[in-house]
Amino acid sequence: MPEHHAAEPATGPAEPATGPDTGPDAGSAPLTFLELLARGAPAEEYERPGRPNGSPAADRARMLALRVRSELEGRRRREAELTALFATAHDLAGVRELDDVLRAIVQRARSLLGTEAAYMTINDPEAGDTYMRVTEGSVSARFQQLRLGMGEGLGGLVAQTARPYVTDDYMRDERFLHTRNIDSGVGDEGLVAILGVPLMLGREVIGVLFAADRRPRVFDREQVALLASFAAHAAVAIDTARLLAETREAMAELEAANAIIRDRSAAIERSSEVHDRLAELVLRGKDVDDVAAAVSEVLDGEVEFAEITDGGASAPVRAVERSRRDGHAVRDGDSWVAAVSAGGELLGALVLRGHRGLDPMDQRTLERAAMVTSLLLLARRSASEAEQRVRGEILDDLLDAADRDPRLLRERAARLGADLDVPHVVLAARLDTEGGAGRQEATDRQRLWSAASHLAATRHGLAAARAGGTVLLLPLAGEEGSAEHEPSEGPGGTARQVAAQLGAAVHAPVTVGASPPVPTPAADPAAVAAACDEARRCLDTLRLLGRFGEGAASGELGFLGLLLADGRDVEGFVHRTLGPLLEYDGRRGTDLVGTLEAYFASGSSPARTKDVLHVHVNTVAQRLERVGRLLGSDWQCPDRALEVQLALRLHRMSVAVTR
Repeated sequence: MPEHHAAEPATGPAEPATGPDTGPDAGSAPLTFLELLARGAPAEEYERPGRPNGSPAADRARMLALRVRSELEGRRRREAELTALFATAHDLAGVRELDDVLRAIVQRARSLLGTEAAYMTINDPEAGDTYMRVTEGSVSARFQQLRLGMGEGLGGLVAQTARPYVTDDYMRDERFLHTRNIDSGVGDEGLVAILGVPLMLGREVIGVLFAADRRPRVFDREQVALLASFAAHAAVAIDTARLLAETREAMAELEAANAIIRDRSAAIERSSEVHDRLAELVLRGKDVDDVAAAVSEVLDGEVEFAEITDGGASAPVRAVERSRRDGHAVRDGDSWVAAVSAGGELLGALVLRGHRGLDPMDQRTLERAAMVTSLLLLARRSASEAEQRVRGEILDDLLDAADRDPRLLRERAARLGADLDVPHVVLAARLDTEGGAGRQEATDRQRLWSAASHLAATRHGLAAARAGGTVLLLPLAGEEGSAEHEPSEGPGGTARQVAAQLGAAVHAPVTVGASPPVPTPAADPAAVAAACDEARRCLDTLRLLGRFGEGAASGELGFLGLLLADGRDVEGFVHRTLGPLLEYDGRRGTDLVGTLEAYFASGSSPARTKDVLHVHVNTVAQRLERVGRLLGSDWQCPDRALEVQLALRLHRMSVAVTR
């Protein structure tokens, strides 16, 4: 766990308390809770008898102090994770003993993931299995001597497939090939939840890194990515050790190659220095561009980080895929490309331009720079996701807690650049794909939420994942905080803009429904909740009409939108109005429904209808007579004709949707 650092005491004269909450408790409360924060007191001490309480000022001070304490704890935890990763990188740069480095990696993985045990297996190509190399937190001698055949158990499956696997209850998980030897060892150790990630050198799996608990537990995606980062470091350590062994062997066997060996050793030392320099850049909070600049200087070339998007990238996509597949930097014309990835996810690439030839050590330098870049991007993503969660929590409070203090809502939103005192519009968005159910559907929702959160941040608004889709609260274009955006012609224009932007971000159609404007969201959370309901109804209407990938406001759909949004029985209405015609056409193979549509579209003129249908006017008259016998003689009365036309339109749209 990271150490708690006491905050430095404030200097200068204390300002006297002002406002309605004055008195001994009100004046002393902020100072008391600052003292608790300064010495890192546990949360229980904020509620102990004798603390200032009873006044609104004291309660607010306690709440804010606890919130600051929670935020500090989260930052310390993230700092601990990055510090451990950077310390591991530094260990590798120092080229310590391989066993010490691997043991440190396993210990840090266990500590940061908070598991009861962590261990590492290394593949034995000659025996065709994988065996325990390092264990931490293990109490069973049988477990520490386990050997797993390829494909056996969770570890054998990871070693065979080169993919991470996780289970919250290993003994009951039927995905894995259970053997008596493995189950006995796991049973002796008492392990229940297990996470395993492969140690990769290029496309070769050289071992598996595990984290495990003796009780059921669910490992989230961030923990899988963190363990994969440690596994990458372990693979680098093993690779470095092998490289050093090769160098020593060459020195012993080839005295005539001293010059080559000296060059190789110098290259290794330079690679180590580069790794130290990269680690220092990370520790100093630099960005990926700083890493690219440092590598440019070392390799005497122009290095840039390129993001990979469907819309094109400055890095050649095929070369990036080849580098990702092989696990090494690859040549592409006069350039070298190293894929930047973490946990199996492609994040971008480092591109070195203007180098036809690159020795192996320089290639390794570019590859390690790509690995450090992935760590920076993961850290930046973690910070971005934390901000997204905060934006979602504020919007959740507006939608679900109408009794929230408006002042606190304003302050929380203002810290994220959102002004809840200007008119906003609520938008309900849904991704319309054929992804199906299960994991793919959850992935699609996550993609939509991430894109919506990013859009909300750029538009000074809020976003939250709700009811299978995403809800956004955005200031209307032209209002304060959104002046940099072009006018959107009200809620409908905003909905169309958001549908286009989200669709481009997730590369799939996104349908968006908008509410009428909400004048002051902070002062009237109930209005935000009502607007959210109306935006959802508008979204449902658009999807029912088959207008996927479009955006509109509820006021733009007219009477048809109001009818559908109110949840009327559309299918029943169509059947009651046009049922005889539909049944007659179905039995006889005729098209009286089409004739009726052409008749109304021609202004109820048989002469114009016959031109549209390319039939004789007597044929039109005969068909209309048949329509009258099926629907009743009053079908052309104004009220009845309106119902018939509406039913025809609904029927046509429903048929188009099913197609």
